[in-house]
Amino acid sequence: MLVKSKRGWELSDRDATPEGLYLTRRRFVTALAAGPILAGTLLGGCDDTGADAGKKAAAAATDDPSAKLYPVARNTRYGVDRALTEEKFATSYNNFYEFGSHKEIAKAAQALAIRPWTVKIDGMVEKERTIAIDDLLRQMPLEERVYRFRCVEAWAMTVPWSGFPLKALVDFARPLSSAKYLRMETFLDAAVAPGQKASWYPWPYVEGLTVAEATNELAFIATGLYGKPIARQNGAPLRLVVPWKYGFKNVKSLVRLSFTAERPRTFWEAIEAREYGFWANVNPQVPHPRWSQATEKLLGEGSSFEPKKVPTQLYNGYGEYVAPLYAELKGERLFM
Repeated sequence: MLVKSKRGWELSDRDATPEGLYLTRRRFVTALAAGPILAGTLLGGCDDTGADAGKKAAAAATDDPSAKLYPVARNTRYGVDRALTEEKFATSYNNFYEFGSHKEIAKAAQALAIRPWTVKIDGMVEKERTIAIDDLLRQMPLEERVYRFRCVEAWAMTVPWSGFPLKALVDFARPLSSAKYLRMETFLDAAVAPGQKASWYPWPYVEGLTVAEATNELAFIATGLYGKPIARQNGAPLRLVVPWKYGFKNVKSLVRLSFTAERPRTFWEAIEAREYGFWANVNPQVPHPRWSQATEKLLGEGSSFEPKKVPTQLYNGYGEYVAPLYAELKGERLFM
């Protein structure tokens, strides 16, 4: 008889408490100290607290022409070890530097036109191509996954992403065997995104993974959130989700995927490589140069004065899936 052993971080699907049953109605607001533009409280890809603007913006996702595709079936292989974060916290008070270096950009992000939207696949592939987002969605195996999300700022949430394994997209792209990295690039349109007028940033936002990381079973492309198309402020119409890495690796609003033999220089790495490196794997024992990563604050839990803190886990609790990716790497700064 086959007996499945539950992983240390994993709960059964039925044990994931529905958001409406466990969170209080109090608005969770964090006081952020003013600081320089590179302050950790302003990093991209980390979504913090809730507000009515974000709730309304999330509702606008139902206007997405792909709305009929959702909700999709949940993949129960991927459990959670805590309750889901309430939607209003995950869809408001977001980082999206294209729309400004503050967190309350949910309203501004609605200016992003998500149709027409195309994705270019190029570089070391059998055949370069450009595909419309809806044509791509029709060819991908959509599912829902509940993942923990860990921000480099020491905030955390647990949310139900809809989308497809990044491996499915890699297989669709058919890279050459000599390709070692996947370079991912977001849109560039300063007329729509005023943050891109800031010349001191290396636009467009670029992120990268090794092909081995990109084809790991956890790597995911999110096209939906909370059973509906993903909201613009969360990275519509498609974003990367790599739950064992810090949030700034989870690049939003992708328009280009390029396969290359050379490691790409990423957005935050280009700005401050000492603080935000290429690998950015979660490790409680490796602090950011300016703060500890030993604990994390759960969005929407506790109060604005005393958020609930829990211990940070190595690889955000996903080490059983991803630790082998790094076993042979020597001399690399894997955790920051």
